[in-house]
Amino acid sequence: MFALSELSSLSETQTTFKILKPWWDVFMEYLVFVMLMVSIFAGTLMISKDQVVCLPQDYDTPTNASTPTPGPQTKTSVAPKAAPTQAPAQGGRPTNLDYQQYIYISHVCYQKAIPWYSRYSAYVILIHSILLMVSSNFWFKYPKTSSKIEHFISILGKCFESPWTSKALSETACEESETCAAMERLMFSSTPSKSRGANVFEQGYGRLSKDLGAGTPLWARASMPQLARMSCAAAAAAPPSPVDNPVTSGPPSMTILDKKDGEQAKALFEKVRKFRMHTEDGDLVYKIYVGQTLFKVLKFLLILGYMSTFVKSITFEHVCRPHIRNLTGYSEFFCTHNMAFMLRKLLITYMALVCLYGLTGIYTLFWIFRRSLKEYSFEKLREESGFSDVPDVKNDFAFLLHMVDQYDQLYSKRFAVFLSEVSENKLLEENLNHEWSFDKLRQHVCRNVQGKLELQLFMLSGIPKAIFEMTDLEVLKLELIPEAKLPAKISQMSSLREIYLYHCPAKVEPIAFSFLRDHLKVLHVKFTDIDEIPSWIYSLRGLEQLYLSGNLNSENNKVIALDSLRELKHLKVLHLKSNITKVPSGLVEVASHLTGLSIQNDGAKLLVLSNLKKAGNLTELELLHCQLERIPHAIFSLSNLQKLDLKGNAICTIEEIVSLQHLRRLTCLKLWHNSIISVPLAIALVRNLEYLTLSHNCLTSVPVALFTLKKLRHLDLGSNLIVGLPKEVGELDMLNYFSISNNKLEAVPPELFQHCSKLKTLSLADNCLTAIPPDVGLLLQITYLDLQGNSLESLPVELAGCIMLKKAGFLVEDELFNTLPSDVRENFLETDYSSPV
Repeated sequence: MFALSELSSLSETQTTFKILKPWWDVFMEYLVFVMLMVSIFAGTLMISKDQVVCLPQDYDTPTNASTPTPGPQTKTSVAPKAAPTQAPAQGGRPTNLDYQQYIYISHVCYQKAIPWYSRYSAYVILIHSILLMVSSNFWFKYPKTSSKIEHFISILGKCFESPWTSKALSETACEESETCAAMERLMFSSTPSKSRGANVFEQGYGRLSKDLGAGTPLWARASMPQLARMSCAAAAAAPPSPVDNPVTSGPPSMTILDKKDGEQAKALFEKVRKFRMHTEDGDLVYKIYVGQTLFKVLKFLLILGYMSTFVKSITFEHVCRPHIRNLTGYSEFFCTHNMAFMLRKLLITYMALVCLYGLTGIYTLFWIFRRSLKEYSFEKLREESGFSDVPDVKNDFAFLLHMVDQYDQLYSKRFAVFLSEVSENKLLEENLNHEWSFDKLRQHVCRNVQGKLELQLFMLSGIPKAIFEMTDLEVLKLELIPEAKLPAKISQMSSLREIYLYHCPAKVEPIAFSFLRDHLKVLHVKFTDIDEIPSWIYSLRGLEQLYLSGNLNSENNKVIALDSLRELKHLKVLHLKSNITKVPSGLVEVASHLTGLSIQNDGAKLLVLSNLKKAGNLTELELLHCQLERIPHAIFSLSNLQKLDLKGNAICTIEEIVSLQHLRRLTCLKLWHNSIISVPLAIALVRNLEYLTLSHNCLTSVPVALFTLKKLRHLDLGSNLIVGLPKEVGELDMLNYFSISNNKLEAVPPELFQHCSKLKTLSLADNCLTAIPPDVGLLLQITYLDLQGNSLESLPVELAGCIMLKKAGFLVEDELFNTLPSDVRENFLETDYSSPV
């Protein structure tokens, strides 16, 4: 007995697989079912009815009993042959036959005289019907194909029922209508009558979009683009109206999907993508289906071939010679098969069914080989739905879609929504806007070090719409957002002046570009390859600062993108963090108004700097980690240069520093993190220096000429090999920052404390000092003093004279600090209320 649950499961399986059964498969299944019924009916009749009835055919006289009279050899008559001329003996011939003898004769003659096809035709038909039945659905049962089919049907059903399917198609139609309406307004804005027509169209289409909700059939929503185009034409032909200022209203906003529906749709996109990759690799499903169709056609030809021959052997008339004359007295019997008539009719019916079955199979082969079923195009759908990026598919994926189309094309149309990247991006945008509301974005807004309102978005699927409502936002950071798009609504952000695009090749709409072109002042772009740099950044005529970080090596990129900087008419600062080997030639186009240039290489050697000569207005120049061995000569022609930073190069000697005397405005020179061995006396010629950094080099001494630079306010000699300082260091009476930490200094000249009274920061850490001169108390303005890492045994009590120095800015070991008198320590621990904390 079958359980009810098992029967229910079987029924559900058949219902599910029916979407992959075209009309010919369904028709052939019915034909096989009828064939099966015919075979069962024939077999039942043959079992339930008497098989044959036999009568004696001849007899012998007593005198000649051993020689029988030959009976007829052909089936020419149903009645027995006429009796011989010799009359039988008087009183009749005793036969000694009873009922059991006739039964015996009937069984023997059934096996001996009746052709095999008459006896077993019903069972042969049953076997053929079972084979045809199995071959009809073999591709549903074969493991390697059934797994793909079940997976496909499961995904297809979910795609068909997903709320996102209807929403995506509806939104596409609405967007196309909105574009059409916008074009109408632009085209007919100058003519009142045509404006009236556009208004009529917009109002009518707004009602149409509202009526076509998520429950509307797909064919109705899929046809909305055509309706929109028809409405545009109708709007253009609308009659004049006295209304001068029509109210334009776009399509109504669509209902937002809940979180559960959005997550399910997102999972469907991933399932469809993986299923496509799996099924497009081979064509096993296609081959199995073609194979089973060929088998059915060949089976039809086989059945038709031998059945047309054997069906003629089914007759009523059969002669039987059972060789039982000694028992019955007769050697021949004339038998009739009582089911011959019915069997012949059933076989003719069966042959007719087989012919229909075979013709349908031949049509199926014609449909299969008429065109390639291993390619499927969504061209028509792309025109109707607006999803122009739905890709064509191939192999088993294409074949399954062709089969579904034979059931209902609506399935493949809805399935295509989940093949479109545009649709997926819309879903991600929908989920993003639902998750990142205005209030949540507000929680992530903060003030940066410049005091500007800043918002950073990291690794999102897009840009939330709510962000464009923040009219007070000044800095926007977008990082790792590959599908970022700046719409026209960004024009509402009137305070926006700075944007970061870190691995984010953002796209902009025309209106958004117009806004950015006039309002954006600072742009930071970080990229991996040159193709990630948005092309629109080279047309931001209002841009003042541009920061580019990524691969700009001309060996990998034949044409460096910086050749298109000519449109940046107001660019003042350009930062390049890359691996270039020469200053880009495109720099010449903006060199005349460029005031700041920073080139930071990632280990690549900067060989050609001749283009720097064209940047005569440069005030700040940074050449960082460019593997320079000397100060480049091109720098000496930059007469307006005020700041020069050559950090992290391979400079060993700076004899060329003598040429810096021609740069009258140079006030800041940074030569840190190099391999400089000595400072030439010519440094005294660079008289306007106020800021000098020589830290992280290989200096062992400092020339007295260095201390003739009377304007120096910042001097950094840290991380060198300096053993001693000359007393001339006291001549730097303008000095307010001095660092000589991490050297080999054994003593500090008292002149440093006696004459450099404006010092605010002094770092003597990590040296070999054994004592600090008492004159340190003369530094009345010092706020930061670092004495850590020395060999000091005590601290001078005169430190109490440093009235601006507090414990937070006094870095020294606790043991040394405790050697000071208690009143001095208390002074350090007191909060300075006279100055801001």
